[in-house]
Amino acid sequence: MKKLAVFSVLFLAASLVVAHPHLETTITTTLPGDVEVSVAFYTNPVNMPLAEKASSGSFLTSGMPVLKISGDLKAGSVSIPAGTYTVGAIKNSMDSWTMALSPGELGEGETADMSKLIKLDSEFMKAPEAGEHSWVYIGPGEGKFEGKVVFEMGFGPLVLYGCLSDAL
Repeated sequence: MKKLAVFSVLFLAASLVVAHPHLETTITTTLPGDVEVSVAFYTNPVNMPLAEKASSGSFLTSGMPVLKISGDLKAGSVSIPAGTYTVGAIKNSMDSWTMALSPGELGEGETADMSKLIKLDSEFMKAPEAGEHSWVYIGPGEGKFEGKVVFEMGFGPLVLYGCLSDAL
């Protein structure tokens, strides 16, 4: 009976782990000039110690968001050539982050070449409530990004906006 109880607890714990989904999601939109922009990513549970322990200047990504752009984009003084990029954030401090694009698709455990990162005009905020999963969104900006296209990335209470295009 004791073995059955231990087996039941282990089986229940294993089924809960397996039941926690990591959904692959793709968002696609068309910007002015018929430039198609899409991002594919996984909804990962937030791991705040990862962000807290990362050193200043580190490039972090959650959910491995891969951005594909069919044509060149201009965002302020930043030019973004058509191509495929891994989206991430450069940690300046826990209260300051910069969104950046790493050319190509980074694999699990690979690190970005910091000299090739495209740094986007960014705005960082802390949300009043923390989300349980990382998320991304492409849409119209607000505030300093009014009339522009932004890439939003959320990780727990950390929310980062990066300008993708001046044209909306």
